[in-house]
Amino acid sequence: MDLKNIDLKNIKLEDIKAKLESIDKKTLIKYGAGFFAVLIFLIGYYSILNPIVQKKKETFQDKVLKQEEINQMNTEITTYKKTIKNKQPEFNESSKLFHSKAEVEGLYKSLSRYAGVNGLVISKIEKKKPKAVLKEGVAEQAENMTEMQNVSYYKIPVTYEIKGNFLGYIKFKRALAKSKKMLNFDKETISIVQNDSTGAIIATGELTIVGLPDEFF
Repeated sequence: MDLKNIDLKNIKLEDIKAKLESIDKKTLIKYGAGFFAVLIFLIGYYSILNPIVQKKKETFQDKVLKQEEINQMNTEITTYKKTIKNKQPEFNESSKLFHSKAEVEGLYKSLSRYAGVNGLVISKIEKKKPKAVLKEGVAEQAENMTEMQNVSYYKIPVTYEIKGNFLGYIKFKRALAKSKKMLNFDKETISIVQNDSTGAIIATGELTIVGLPDEFF
């Protein structure tokens, strides 16, 4: 039987029945087996193989995307390294102005050295709590809400009392002024020691040193 020669427009149920009865059973089994083979393949493909293929496809696409991201990150890292390298001399030069936490802790020893050279004695020194100086444009914030990226630097107030002669004290301040570290005398009172023939004085006041945010945050 040639299925291609069936007129689909004028086909009748009786004709279909007659045609089917005239078809050899072997032919029916052949076509039926082929149909079921295709059906089983499609079921197997869409239920088993297709999900596996799709998963591998998604994995490959994800791998390609991640590789592109890695390449972009490597390019950015290279750029940042060059920027850091170019900025390092500037950072090193400016950071010399600031005190490290260790230097602040050893401030008494440092000031005592300057004082001793000029015949003075530090009778009192007290470091107060560091105060954050915010970057330009950053609104004033509560201390516990301040974030390090918003801090420009820290000011560390230090109260002091120094005894000695007036000339030695002037030399002491001059030596500190020549230091590469930032240090400001904010308050100062000089009193002459009564009934002292050597012209001794007592200098009291408050000076301020500065430190980097990552040292005092």
